[in-house]
Amino acid sequence: MSQFSFEYPLAFGVLILFIVCAKWCRERSRAIFFPHVGTLIAKTGHKSSLLSWLKWIGIVAAVIALASPVITKSYSNSKKEGRDIVLVIDSSDSMRQMGFDPNDPYKNKFDVVKEVVSDFIKKRKNDRIGMVTFADVAFIASPLTFEKKFLSDITEMQELGMAGKRTAINDALVQAYNLLSKSKAKSKIVILLTDGMDNMSKISFADVKSMIEKRNIKLYTIGIGSPRDYNGAYLQALAKAGKGEAYGARNAAMLSKIYDEIDKLEASKLNNKKVVEHTYLYVYPLFLAILSLLLFIYFRNSRGV
Repeated sequence: MSQFSFEYPLAFGVLILFIVCAKWCRERSRAIFFPHVGTLIAKTGHKSSLLSWLKWIGIVAAVIALASPVITKSYSNSKKEGRDIVLVIDSSDSMRQMGFDPNDPYKNKFDVVKEVVSDFIKKRKNDRIGMVTFADVAFIASPLTFEKKFLSDITEMQELGMAGKRTAINDALVQAYNLLSKSKAKSKIVILLTDGMDNMSKISFADVKSMIEKRNIKLYTIGIGSPRDYNGAYLQALAKAGKGEAYGARNAAMLSKIYDEIDKLEASKLNNKKVVEHTYLYVYPLFLAILSLLLFIYFRNSRGV
């Protein structure tokens, strides 16, 4: 939004002094030495009118410059701070279990997870998201990317048995943390989802816990299904090491709420700054004032007035 104004509007009061002086401060001494000056002025009145115009243009322009005309522009500079997020998804054989979604009892856990994860991806408009899928082994299903359509397609393409049948949670976390190792984002997050207990990792719990504690990456863990299906204390210990939270979801609705809660906890920061820009215009009337007064002096001297 642009607005024109004068920085020192009281400066226009100086014009009143010039107007008063023009009326009451005229020089009258010439009548003493030149008794016929009235006749001379009458004959050359049209010539002196130019001088009068130049004089007043110079005076008015100088006062305008003194009042400092300025254009003020104000606008908001919004900056969103995105995050780098890695989703770690369990694709072990136990994810074939059905009945996790009461609305569709024939849908297995893995299909429900893919739907909830896809919805989460669509909401994270300003973030880069990557994905690690694990079972016997852990592999990077997608690098960190802003391409949400690509990521949703990759999620849909994930199948049970792609990485084996058992559960390697620790190895999956190492892959996720390695994926974030070169990230320059101020906020880095890992969200681990599993319905089982680690029974296949080559990395020990002590080593992975130490790695998590040393890295500035927040870790959220989600156990799905019955509390007997996964090791809640194990997931809590991982989340605590990663300065995050541990969750448990008995059904699809609870899982969806958990991802919604994480979405709110890790909302992208919006930095609104109001920027005010001033453009000073005094140089233009000042230039006009100087030019007018120089011309005034030149014509007055050339005419001998």
